[in-house]
Amino acid sequence: MPDTPDTAAASRARRTPPWADETPTALLVLGDGTVIEGRGAGAFGAAVGEVCFNTSMAGYQEILTDPSYTGQIITFTFPHIGNVGTNIEDIETSNLAASSGVRGCVLRAPITEPSNWRAAQDFDAWLKARGIIAIAGVDTRALTALIREKGMPNAVIAHAEDGVFDRDALKREAANWHGMVGLDLAREVTCGQSYTWDETAWEWGKGYGRQEAPRFEVVAVDFGLKRNILRELATVGCRVTVVPATTSAEEVLARKPDGVFISNGPGDPAATGAYAVPEIKKFIESGVPVFGICLGHQMMGRALGAETSKMHQGHHGANHPVKDFTTQKVEITSMNHGFAVDRESLPEHVDETHVSLFDKSNCGLKVKDAPVFSVQYHPEASPGPQDSHYLFERFVELMEKRKG
Repeated sequence: MPDTPDTAAASRARRTPPWADETPTALLVLGDGTVIEGRGAGAFGAAVGEVCFNTSMAGYQEILTDPSYTGQIITFTFPHIGNVGTNIEDIETSNLAASSGVRGCVLRAPITEPSNWRAAQDFDAWLKARGIIAIAGVDTRALTALIREKGMPNAVIAHAEDGVFDRDALKREAANWHGMVGLDLAREVTCGQSYTWDETAWEWGKGYGRQEAPRFEVVAVDFGLKRNILRELATVGCRVTVVPATTSAEEVLARKPDGVFISNGPGDPAATGAYAVPEIKKFIESGVPVFGICLGHQMMGRALGAETSKMHQGHHGANHPVKDFTTQKVEITSMNHGFAVDRESLPEHVDETHVSLFDKSNCGLKVKDAPVFSVQYHPEASPGPQDSHYLFERFVELMEKRKG
């Protein structure tokens, strides 16, 4: 059984599961030495990462294919994950050549047979095919309480069919992992070469469409870009050219875009910003409209003179209320980030446009005298269900104004 709990939450997370008389085939070993036992699913092996929790009740396939989760082990607070199976349409990563960025997932209930008309593959088989390790039978509520109390821990998730583990070695690996601070993970998930995108958003009875009469040319810098962001840009009239994360501003601006998009992505914005922030500054100075999301927002803040910092437990879920000061409306948003822009560090020429109503952290900014703005959350997602789609229209309005 578990080795070294020092909090009530840790003790609950390791409580005896209903299958305790069977040999555990998976472990989640935290950096403090806590060992949580469970039943393995998905791929075999071991992986190290940062444990976070996600409060979404649906969309597990989109979550597990979001490149922003690279380097993390996701604890799903909703108990039944995998019930609707998987399909090819709900994959979010735009770089199918990249390995799965997420390190693993933690589940309360065992995976069951899929029951949904869109299901093309069983969830367990899908996890195996993507190399994602899972552990089921965990008291995820208690593990979530532990994360809220002590922050996101480093951990190793391991799955062995015979249940044989070198626990001491796993503890050492978890304890010695360097963590997310200082990691540039965008290089792991960015595209290898530029490409164009014209697929539009999904419609009932029609599926995905094509943008056949684009009004704007947009260059998207890929730090871990999600497909649905590209679809929303195409839907509002953009033909998008996607370029790798290390592409210079000179190369981007030579394409004469109507706008530049700075994408979401994983890792520390200070680390990725070492090469990206100087280029973002050039985009801002060029006068071309610039729109950033998530990691793009954080690096935009750094390019404008603000600071970023690691969050205690991060924001991961589809129920986050955000207030837009420009409209005085509250949006229910989808979030996935472990770093944030320090609102107190925003310079005078930058306005704070959005704020989290959970913890008052910064969720949006705009430059007072330039067509530049960004948000921390994911407006392409549909938790509200479409509260934040207006941001793509806002980007279009800036491009229209400049062209006019």
